[in-house]
Amino acid sequence: MLDATELPADPLEQFRAWYEEAVAAAAPEPNAMLLSTVSPDGRPSARYVLLRGLDPDGFAFFSHTGSRKGRELAANPRVALTFGWLTLHRQVRIEGAATRLPAAACDAYFDSRPRGSQIGAWASPQSAVLADRDELERRVAEVETRFPEGGVPRPPEWCGWIVAPEEIEFWQGRRDRLHDRLRYRRANGGWLIERLAP
Repeated sequence: MLDATELPADPLEQFRAWYEEAVAAAAPEPNAMLLSTVSPDGRPSARYVLLRGLDPDGFAFFSHTGSRKGRELAANPRVALTFGWLTLHRQVRIEGAATRLPAAACDAYFDSRPRGSQIGAWASPQSAVLADRDELERRVAEVETRFPEGGVPRPPEWCGWIVAPEEIEFWQGRRDRLHDRLRYRRANGGWLIERLAP
């Protein structure tokens, strides 16, 4: 049960607590979040990305600027994120705006990735149409030849974003579909906590 009187004033503190419980419960891919964006003509699209950082500024993830999500973020930075820890009957919804992370932060995270993932970031023209799987394999081989050993630099089109939350809703499933829904909403320089009808 979620009780508004027992929630911390900071929604990120509540998120961290639930995230740690999801990890401890071995929930599948606890850092997977559904990123929803909107195209310039108003068409929504959604895909899973991985949470790769959480700090007072928000929720961080990484991808390609040339991907569909990257193009849509450039046109409209307003996004929604959804975490679904269904084995715990929990969901967290976040709405806010995404901004690009500084190059130094992108470099640091890229350097921490396995070499195969670094090669893949160069080889994959994310979201572009490929003739077949062989085309992708050829691109991988070309990149491996280009960077035969040692570190692989970050491709210029590969970067990170951070989503600054404006609303965060915590949903806890209950019997008879009378779920608990508590939303933090930015107001007067702080956070207002509101209970929503299930």
